[in-house]
Parts: sequence; structure tokens; C-alpha cells
Amino acid sequence: MGRRQAPELYRAPFPLYALRVDPSTGLLIVAGGGGAAKTGIKNGVHFLQLEQIDGCLSASLLHSHDTETRATMNLALAGDILAAGQDAHCQLLRFRAHRQKGNKAEKAGSKEQGLRPRKGAAPAKKGGTETQRDGVELKVENLQAVQTDFGLQKDILQKVVCFNPDNTLIATGGTDGHIRVWKVPTLVKILEFKAHEDEIEDLALGPGGKLVTVGRDRKAFVWQKDQLITQLHWQENGPTFSNTSYRYRACRFGQVPDQPAGLRLFTVQIPHKHLQQHPPCYLTAWDGSTFLPLRTKSCGHEVISCLSVSESGTFLGLGTITGSVAIYIAFSLQGAFLCGCCSCYVSGLSL
Repeated sequence: MGRRQAPELYRAPFPLYALRVDPSTGLLIVAGGGGAAKTGIKNGVHFLQLEQIDGCLSASLLHSHDTETRATMNLALAGDILAAGQDAHCQLLRFRAHRQKGNKAEKAGSKEQGLRPRKGAAPAKKGGTETQRDGVELKVENLQAVQTDFGLQKDILQKVVCFNPDNTLIATGGTDGHIRVWKVPTLVKILEFKAHEDEIEDLALGPGGKLVTVGRDRKAFVWQKDQLITQLHWQENGPTFSNTSYRYRACRFGQVPDQPAGLRLFTVQIPHKHLQQHPPCYLTAWDGSTFLPLRTKSCGHEVISCLSVSESGTFLGLGTITGSVAIYIAFSLQGAFLCGCCSCYVSGLSL
């Protein structure tokens, strides 16, 4: 399976660290920035309109939301609310897009049914947190914000955030090894506990209050609120190694296709330390009830940086630190597609 070079879709004026696709509007949301350093690199969240033009996917900037001195390092999306990890804080944003009607749309310069980017089109009109373009109005507002990481080290950072299945709660994890659960949208904290002795690498909230956490301490746990249920052991059904130490990098729940109540957990394991000869990374599927490993497959020698599961549970997406994106079949863990889409670290992926 050869690598395919994909055309560039959009180039942001800052380093990109997170992306999400809103299924209800089709918007691609990307975020990042240069942080607080006075380098002249801005921080922001960009909302892009995707469209097929002459058989090619096109993206046009619909709205740019300034995040001032904070770069967004991780994102979670639920409905019209974004949870953005910025330094040691979580900022909730609400965005609302709607198409103008009648004369308002004509004044906004829309003469087409779609949001087709046009050559020579006038720049988007901005008024605070509101943008009008091609007959579509997008409003973005800052909601609550809260500090979510309290490590003693200098670089405290929220590393991951996710919503629960009914979007009423978010869970956050960071460099201090603690999991904190917050109500949405008030960000009132309802739970906090120490999950790992090192940084939280990833977490996943499942149905019934189940929570899976993976950390740089090479451990992965399943929790019911703050009560430990079990520890994951991926090598029970997988390969054994004498010299290579692995750690969990990512975890995601996914539906079992054609089984409405079925649930799978997927994890990625990468070498714990950088080695001159790159050993393979591994992808593991787990039973979502017993949390026993079902199958483990190698997913190449490029170090995996992120994992995504399609809404149907059919496909898995993997991003690497070298800029590749690979699609795997969830049931068999067989590779389906490999794309060299970037020339740098892939830190966010959405299917």
C-alpha cells in the first residue's frame, strides 16, 4: 500500500494543533497558534467551509476567532459548543452558523446557493465575534473558562479534553496526572482524582460513566467515576518483547457496526523511548464490556500521535509525528489507506 500525497486544503497563519469537523454544518474547525511568546505568530480558532468544486475538495475561511495570548492545543466538539484546551485552562466557545434570507443575503454578497469560494471575492466582514460571508452568518462567543491543570512543574498544561456521550459533562487531563470532570456549560467541577503518576496522554468517556485513561507512566486504566475497575494489559493477546518498552498513546470508544448496543475500545501503543531503529507501533481492539483485548496489529514504524474513530465505528484514523494519515478497518484492524498529507506532526484528526 503506497503513500499518496494529498493536495493542500488550507494553510493557517499559525501552527495547527487541533481540528474537528462539525457534522451538522459541515464546518472544519482548526485551532493553534504561537502561544504567549512575542514571535508575531497569532493564536486563533478558524472555521472553514468545505465544498466539492469540480470534483476537488475546497476550503474557505468563514470566520477567524482570536484567542489572544493562548494557543489552543486540544479541542472537543459537542453540538454548537467547543471545549478548547489553552495552556492550563479550558475555554468553552459557542458557535452558531445560519444562512441569511432575502435581501440580507444579497447584501452579504451571496448570489449562489452554496458557499463557493470565488476568485476576487470581498473579504469577510467582521464585527466582534460575528462574520458574514456568502450569505452565511457565523457568531462565536466565549462562554466559561476554568483552570484544569495544577502541576508543580513550570509547564502545566491541559493535554486532553472530551465530552461524555450525552454532552452534559467534559473530562480534562493534563501534566499533573489528575482527571477532572466538569458540568457543561457552567464548568462546575463535580469530580477530581489522581489517575496516573505521570502526565495524562489521553482519555475517553464511555456510556454508563465509564472512563478510560492512558498516561506516560505506561499504564491504562478503566474507571467508574473515581473507582478503579481494571488495568488494561494489551500484550496478553499480542506480541511479546524482550528489549522494547511500550506506552499507551491514545484511546477511543467506538460503536460496533450493526450492533446498536455494541461497544469497542481502541488503543494505540508506541515505544516508550525514541530508538535509533524504530520498532513498530501497535493498534489494539478491546471488548467494551470486559475490557479484554480482542486483537492487536502492527500499524507501522512511524510513531503514532493521534487516533480517531468514525461515527459509525467502521473506520479508525491514525496520524503520525511525520505527517502521515492512515485509515484502518475497525473490525479487522487492517490498513485501508495511507496518505502523506503533511510534512510535520499530526496532532489532531477527525473522521
